[in-house]
Amino acid sequence: MLRPLLLFAAIACPAFARADARPNLLFLFSDDHATAAISAYGSTVNETPHLDRLATEGALFKRSFCANSLCGPSRACILTGKHSHLNGFRRNGDRFDATQTTFPPLLRDAGYQTAVIGKWHLGTDPVGFDYWEVLPGQGSYYNPDFLQQDGTRLRRPGYCTDIITDLSLDWLEDRDPDKPFLLMCQRKAPHRNWAPAPRHFGRYADVPEPTTLRDDYAGRTALLHENEMSIRDHMHWAHDMKLKGPNRYPDYFVSGMPNGEYKRMDAEQRAVWDAYYTPLNQEFLAALKAGELSDDDVLAWKYRRYMHDYLGSVQAVDDNVGRILAYLDEAGLAENTIVIYASDQGFYLGEHGWYDKRWMFEESLEMPLLVRWPGGVAPGARPAAMVQNIDYGPTLLEAAGGEVPAEMQGKSFVPVLRGQTPADWRDAIYYAYFEDNAVHNVPRHDGVRTDRYKLMFFPVSAEWQLFDLETDPEELTSVHTDPAYAEVLGGMRERYEQLRDTYDVEEAAFRAAAVAN
Repeated sequence: MLRPLLLFAAIACPAFARADARPNLLFLFSDDHATAAISAYGSTVNETPHLDRLATEGALFKRSFCANSLCGPSRACILTGKHSHLNGFRRNGDRFDATQTTFPPLLRDAGYQTAVIGKWHLGTDPVGFDYWEVLPGQGSYYNPDFLQQDGTRLRRPGYCTDIITDLSLDWLEDRDPDKPFLLMCQRKAPHRNWAPAPRHFGRYADVPEPTTLRDDYAGRTALLHENEMSIRDHMHWAHDMKLKGPNRYPDYFVSGMPNGEYKRMDAEQRAVWDAYYTPLNQEFLAALKAGELSDDDVLAWKYRRYMHDYLGSVQAVDDNVGRILAYLDEAGLAENTIVIYASDQGFYLGEHGWYDKRWMFEESLEMPLLVRWPGGVAPGARPAAMVQNIDYGPTLLEAAGGEVPAEMQGKSFVPVLRGQTPADWRDAIYYAYFEDNAVHNVPRHDGVRTDRYKLMFFPVSAEWQLFDLETDPEELTSVHTDPAYAEVLGGMRERYEQLRDTYDVEEAAFRAAAVAN
């Protein structure tokens, strides 16, 4: 039974008492959710009270990073506990090898009841789950289709973020109460093309601009100029900006991608959508036609539209985190359930003039990670240990009392949650992006990040970039040629090679001869 969005009263009863005392595992996952759009992380553009509750009642990780900043590859890293070059899913469009070891089947074999609901994006059917219902590909915000276990598709009316919660709550109520559970509740939101629910229209119509919105890319590799993910030059007329009809201003907007969400709406949904967007669009286009707007004014308008739609999509995620937390409370499950909230990577909210992800700058590399574990993590904890998404599987396995397979490259951060960072915990993370100059024209690159420094290597230009995150947190100047940083560069290059050896990196493109440009 699908449920209305309003919070409901679930009645706790003895049926929820389990003979198995192992913790339940609830993995709440979003797509492209930047830490800068979570108020617990210090957002200046929005408020996320339900995610903030997780941060207050649990741990907020300050140094949480992805291994490959793309949707499918990040999911593969999480499932396998391995970097992309070993799990085989390097770029979107690859097909996931479901025969390799992943953590959900191990939990199911150990007696956990398992389910995944929502976005999957790995090209093959989920394996290791008692129940699954997933979106095909990227999925849709409005009236989404869901792949069923029998191979069919089912279209469900409504708003995707809400529907995924409906299905998740139904599964929680119908599961075997005598078994611990793993539920992976995975959102499409706030992935492009950022189609908010009507209840959030107008909520974030005007937010502060980032200081680097007009970044000119001076002081760094010339490759940055070749990107195709800038708000100024690469936003689509219909798909991104929600403008209707033919593109009348091709100098400002890209053509060729329709607003597919609008096409999926029923008449009532379109009427509500048009009532909000049409007057705003007409006002903007009239000013543009009259010559009242400068190029910079158009950029500012694009940024505001992008943020309105992105943050509105985020708000529905937060709403639904609240619904699930309320259910756990009311059903008597909260005290024995580990709740993890994360996203597949970060996202650019106008920083460096960009949307999307991919580049190894902080906004894309950094992932939100919130963990509530009553009795296992102190409320309000702020771990400083460096963690990656390859660590999620090992962590869930240890929390459930299981063993971590030797082939997993990630490390369980259960000790970190308990406030006991091991002496041999990593002092650097390794990152690799493989998609080359395909979507958004971001070249293949890899690198390492330590507590203070970041080193990137671009094979196409055999070029290093080095950033001092303490003195240059916005990463505006590479110091790889600065004599004052010669020793730092040498140490970071050595650490880079050490981590590549540790993680068995054998990619030929990353073995190109490097010169310290």
